[in-house]
Amino acid sequence: MKVVNIHEAKTHLSRLIERVADGEEIILARAGKPVAKLVPLKPKPRRPGGLKGKVRIHADFDDPLPDDIASGFRGESL
Repeated sequence: MKVVNIHEAKTHLSRLIERVADGEEIILARAGKPVAKLVPLKPKPRRPGGLKGKVRIHADFDDPLPDDIASGFRGESL
């Protein structure tokens, strides 16, 4: 784990962010004393049913498409 003073962190923030994005943890120090830690964000786990009530499927969803639209999907011209 790398320790970086705040002045250096200000100067090289983009580089430090890249290292953190690659999985490294970095300690920020003021006058040699650790004051903060940069760590990569962990993606939030997706939970089943998270969109329940937010997505609506029309009653005719499974009905056959009109011929003019279906022919377009098959690559046929009208």
